[in-house]
Amino acid sequence: MPKTANPQSPGAVLQSFIDEYRINPFSLSKSIKVTYQSVTNILKGKGRISVQLALRLAQYFGNSPKYWLDVQSSSEIDELSSDKNFIKIMKSIQKAEKSSGKVKKEAKVKAGRSKAETLAEKRKKAAKTPGAKKTRGRKTIRQSKKK
Repeated sequence: MPKTANPQSPGAVLQSFIDEYRINPFSLSKSIKVTYQSVTNILKGKGRISVQLALRLAQYFGNSPKYWLDVQSSSEIDELSSDKNFIKIMKSIQKAEKSSGKVKKEAKVKAGRSKAETLAEKRKKAAKTPGAKKTRGRKTIRQSKKK
């Protein structure tokens, strides 16, 4: 039996299925149509269980793909939990704070206005500036400075 560091590693779990079903890695690889190397890499702890492989193993052993993916993800979480560099990074990440739900008054007012109201405000602003164009119906009149 191949030695693996973690008793719950994907390789150890797969090995227990191989033992329980009394098959060898070669026959498993042929039955699920993957390379022998893929199976032995997982058994040695060098490979990982992909979604595609999880589907194949689930079909062969009669369990769910989620089971195999959970085994893989649990193993990865355990591995990262003991990685000093990753722990350092995790400690440096600050938890997000929920917003108080208050929206700025100005933003609320703008959000409540219709498109026509904001367009009318823009026209009023433009009309106040010297040299701006005034529109009346289809005619455009150039505003001139009073002397």
